[in-house]
Amino acid sequence: MSNSIKLAILGLGTVGTGVVDLINDNLDELKRRSGRDIIITEVGTRRHRDDIDPNIVQNSDLMATAASDDVDIVIEVIGGTTLAKDLIMHAIKNGKHVVTANKALLAEHGNEIFAFAEEHNVHVAYEAAVAGGIPIIKVMREALAANKVEWLAGIINGTGNFIMTEMRDKGRSFDDVLSEAQELGYAEADPTFDVEGIDAAHKLALLASIAFGTPLQFDKVYCEGITGITLQDVNYAEELGYRIKHLGFAVRRDGAGNDSDAGIELRVHPTLIPQDALLASVNGVKNAVLVNSHPLGQTLYCGDGAGAGATASAVMADVMDLVRVLGSKNSTDQNNHSHHVPHLAFIPDQLSDTPILRAEQMTTGYYLRVHAYDSPGVLADITRILSDSGINIDAILQKPAHKVGQVPVIILTLPVVESQMNLAIKEIEELDTITDKVVRIRLDELA
Repeated sequence: MSNSIKLAILGLGTVGTGVVDLINDNLDELKRRSGRDIIITEVGTRRHRDDIDPNIVQNSDLMATAASDDVDIVIEVIGGTTLAKDLIMHAIKNGKHVVTANKALLAEHGNEIFAFAEEHNVHVAYEAAVAGGIPIIKVMREALAANKVEWLAGIINGTGNFIMTEMRDKGRSFDDVLSEAQELGYAEADPTFDVEGIDAAHKLALLASIAFGTPLQFDKVYCEGITGITLQDVNYAEELGYRIKHLGFAVRRDGAGNDSDAGIELRVHPTLIPQDALLASVNGVKNAVLVNSHPLGQTLYCGDGAGAGATASAVMADVMDLVRVLGSKNSTDQNNHSHHVPHLAFIPDQLSDTPILRAEQMTTGYYLRVHAYDSPGVLADITRILSDSGINIDAILQKPAHKVGQVPVIILTLPVVESQMNLAIKEIEELDTITDKVVRIRLDELA
């Protein structure tokens, strides 16, 4: 058995360079922990880099690098869902273990990729795909393996968290903060994936499958962004003792005696949470995941969710796990899957077909902002409609008129099924005294 583990890195952007730097900086520490020399033998890059060790082969043919005979583990950090998929499948076909940070690829094609890896008796590791340097994948797959996860809630997109933090702390508008986020490199020139919740939905799909033992089902995640959040709502929420965060939720529902409503909620949306909740104090570009499981209860995992250092740290954690697999003393058994946690934490033939609930079946509390003419009976009409719809009111806040003759009314409700709220809002908007569309933001006590 060779004492060296040979790596190939596909992509030398921010993350790929971060991996190279980490290995160079911590080479002795890596060897002390693994008992092996971990070396980069080849990188797949379309642009030659003069600052890379000349002993490392730089190959513009990424497919050749993915299948190189001089490589044990392939690290994919180029992103995207087309070329990256082809490269990973090619590496697997050629017997290579794979480490990837590609949440979009796994959320959309992970079922196929993991099955292909099982077929070829190799592993695909992906700690860096969710929450950067926070070891949430390892925690969910290993540390919580004896627990039944009831729900999880996460700040899993740093850009969105930065925007919401700046709006609250400095009273800035969404557009103003977004421009700064782009200047700082937190948001792309096209920020759609971040601000519309798509990036968070990719990550949530992975977390939910690990939590509940279901196949990946990204296409069933309800996704709502933060582009409609106004400073007005941020301030009203604070006044009522809440904070608005852009969260991903995966929730197990037992249906409360109705099997048709039993299943899993997968949802990403702005959410009012109590100011004293653990997640409420996670600010800036930080990520955090709160997991509620039995018997452990609530645990919070927080840290840097992006950046070269955080992501490289997670990538190399996966590499270290695979080094131990490759280092099995019984060389004929070194790739046996009994030595490694299943890709989605559950034995593949034990994944369940638990349904993913539709949006109208979701259950949450609500923040409603209603604009109405300042006339007698308006509030009574609104509360009557909510009561008739089976919706319980938790708090009401009536603010001074901000337009001549018009007043904003803020209502917080207890949890209710979305379909009931949809009907109630429709009826409220049909009142002659209502001057605009009802603004709604979901609310969760995280209890």
